[in-house]
This record gives sequence, C-alpha cells and structure tokens, in this order.
Amino acid sequence: MVPVYEHHEPLARQMPALLALGLPVLLVDDGSSGSCRASLGALADLAPASVRLLVRAGNGGKGAAVKDGLRLAFDLGFTHAVQVDADGQHDPAAIPVLLELSRREPLAVVCANPMFGPDAPKARRRWRRLTNFWMAVNTVSMGIADGMCGLRIYPLAATLVHLSAAGDRMDFDPEILVRLVWAGASLRFVPCAVRYPVGGSSGFRIFEDNLRISWMHTRLFFGMLVRFPVLVSRAWR
Repeated sequence: MVPVYEHHEPLARQMPALLALGLPVLLVDDGSSGSCRASLGALADLAPASVRLLVRAGNGGKGAAVKDGLRLAFDLGFTHAVQVDADGQHDPAAIPVLLELSRREPLAVVCANPMFGPDAPKARRRWRRLTNFWMAVNTVSMGIADGMCGLRIYPLAATLVHLSAAGDRMDFDPEILVRLVWAGASLRFVPCAVRYPVGGSSGFRIFEDNLRISWMHTRLFFGMLVRFPVLVSRAWR
C-alpha cells in the first residue's frame, strides 16, 4: 500500500521492485494534480491484475491516505498490509526481510529502522532523534527504534481499532505506533538504508509538520500519564 501525493516520478522508478515482490499493490492517490493522477492511472493500467488505484477526493494528508488504504485492504480480505512511501527514499531490498519477519511473527508490527548516509539532512535527523525521544517517554520504553520511517507492515485487525485516534498527516506514522504499544502490540525493527537523491522531494513540511508532531507528543504525554501504571508494569517484566 503506497500513499501518493505528487510523487509519481520516484514511484514509477520503484514500481518494478514492488511488483517483483509478487504482492498486490494498492496506490492511494491523496488528491494529487492531474499529471500525477494520470501517471498513477497509467501505472495501474500496466499491471491491472497486480495494481489497484484508490483515488481520494482531495488532499487530506499522508495519514488520511494510509488509513483509507488500510481499511480497503482489510475489506478486501487481507490480514496484513505493507506501507511503502512513494518518494523512493527507502531501499526496496529491505522489504523481503520485513515480509519474512512478519510471516514468522504475524501479530507483530514490523518496521524499518532507517540507516542514514551522509546525504541525510542534519535538521531532519535532529528532529527525528527528538521525536524518538518523546516516543520513548510516551511509551515508557525503548521499544520504538524509529517512529518516523514509512516502511512497515501492519497486522490489520489490531491496527484498524486505533486508526481513528491517530493523526491524518505526518503525525500518523509515530502516533499509530505509540497507540499500538499502549494496546500491547509487539514491534520489530529491521535495518533499512535510506537515501536522499539529489533533486528529490519530500512531502514533509519542516515547520508545519514538526509543529503538528510536537502537539501530538503533548497529547500523547497526557495519555501516557493515564496509562503509566500499566506501562511501568510492562517495562519491569
């Protein structure tokens, strides 16, 4: 399942690797422009037996697109869904490793743990460390190695229960993991190389999304206080 907003060019480059996995691919167009929408339609037409396109009426944010994709996957009868970002930053070679771990531990949420190279923006890395710190605080654990990486596998039945409570934009990826940890889910992490190609673009807006994520951590902190005795008890087991 790939949420897409104006990233049709990098997506087209990684589609062969996604199709080579032998799994159905669900593209969720989050209100992209006409050129992107046409490109996504062409990608779906190239492999109609393997690719399905879900078009959202307007841009609601990454989280909203992921939620729609996960719900549709569940309605179609799937037990798990692989979330892959469309910007091409994650090494697709990590996906089979995530899949194998998910097959061995089907109840776990299996996530990529990004391994950054020298091309990674320093500001992005600093903000990432900060959000991972607050995720540790809000789960009273060190169980979330990275909460921002958009490459992960969800067990759908356990995840859908918490979708409505999680944010609709870039706050979705970290918040859903915290809420799943609160619910007692197991998380597993697999190293994954991350690249930032020259001329590449990201849907992450430094000021707006970091402000939204900061507010998310504030809300989650008070939610953690309510759950603190249970979370501490788990941490000591």
